[in-house]
Amino acid sequence: MTTNAYPRVQLRWPHMRLAAIGVSLVGVTAAGPTLHLAYGGWALMLVFGIGAAGAILASRMESADQRGALIVILVAAAAMRLALVFMEPYLSTDIYRYVWDGRVQAAGINPYRYVPSAPEVAHLRDTAIYPNINRAGNAVTIYPPTAQAIFLAVTRLGESVLVMKLGLIACEAATMAALLALLERQGTSLLRVAAYAWHPLPIWEIAGSGHVDAAMCALLMAGLLLFLRGRTLLAGVAVTLGALIKPTALLALPVFWRPWNWRLPLVVALTAIVAYLPYLSVGRGVFGYLWGYVDEEGLASGRGIHVLWLLERFTGPMQRAGAIYASSAAVALIAVAIAVASRKDRSDRASITALGWLLVSFLILSSPHYPWYFLVLVPFLALAPSAAAWVLTIACPLLYDSIPDAGWPAYDTRIALFLMLTTAALAHDASRLRCKSRPLALGKAT
Repeated sequence: MTTNAYPRVQLRWPHMRLAAIGVSLVGVTAAGPTLHLAYGGWALMLVFGIGAAGAILASRMESADQRGALIVILVAAAAMRLALVFMEPYLSTDIYRYVWDGRVQAAGINPYRYVPSAPEVAHLRDTAIYPNINRAGNAVTIYPPTAQAIFLAVTRLGESVLVMKLGLIACEAATMAALLALLERQGTSLLRVAAYAWHPLPIWEIAGSGHVDAAMCALLMAGLLLFLRGRTLLAGVAVTLGALIKPTALLALPVFWRPWNWRLPLVVALTAIVAYLPYLSVGRGVFGYLWGYVDEEGLASGRGIHVLWLLERFTGPMQRAGAIYASSAAVALIAVAIAVASRKDRSDRASITALGWLLVSFLILSSPHYPWYFLVLVPFLALAPSAAAWVLTIACPLLYDSIPDAGWPAYDTRIALFLMLTTAALAHDASRLRCKSRPLALGKAT
């Protein structure tokens, strides 16, 4: 009797540890907004640090019963999202524009035609959504066609922030399903999905703030899975649709493409054309507020690039620095993309790793100002983790200015800290790559 009971306790022990970590993280997540509003930015950083530590522990845990452990992870992940889904967004107001765009389309109006304050759409205004729309008086929507289709579909179930959040959490479920299929294909532990499921960034930015990047990540992961299964053209369709939510998904195309193969570029172009067709009544207006946003964020002038921003604090304004930086960054990314497309190793592992590093490179060079832009890296923490991806996704709340706080450092200080942490993580990754390549070199020499 005693000897039979002992193994059962051993089998359950990992589940108990997982459950204990999960319950703790649910509590920290639920308390997070209160702590942040009361104590400022460092409280949010602490919440993120605790959440990331729990995600790392869970993703590295071993269990003889993976199915049982996976159920614990998924239930806890759902509870963490439930803790924030009813919260009124206070870190970003983007979700109100999503609901508005869905409502406008349902009324038979092209969302790229009018700004929300235009008299032509006055009959669609209410007291719950309209007053919270950012740039309501000067900007038409910036969101591309796939995003618009999602906004229309979700708002047919309900024109509220809660319904939109639930729709985006459903996209997260699709991302996790694709992640599990990819992990199974690699023959690695399914528990590594906890690196995404318990990571605080998607919990806060999707369940909390409701960012449409969730749908882009789902299509990107679906495209990656299709590509690894040999369905390259369908993968191209999925990724192009994802890029018509957020353009970051386009970085998967060099991974999928073989040089001089014309079929994938053709499919990408046709998919984009078909997606834009319903909105072409406004002509070039289908690009919405894109160019205004580029100027507003200082991406054209260079003042929105973190490195240049800090340099100009010492040197003063630098003529043409933005153009020089943009050109150099574009050349570097194109060179990396060509190298990735021309790679000899087309294995699953090499393809996933290449995509992960393309995304890291792009995000470092493009220098986004908002934490949710880093959401695209979180699935790769389960598939091909790197120190750089972990640091970018954990330290990105340093970019927030939503809650005034006397103890929260100035923007320059926070950007400098963010860049130092990123540089240290890249140095660590480079050191690990050198260590891995040495045994191979020695083996060839002998």
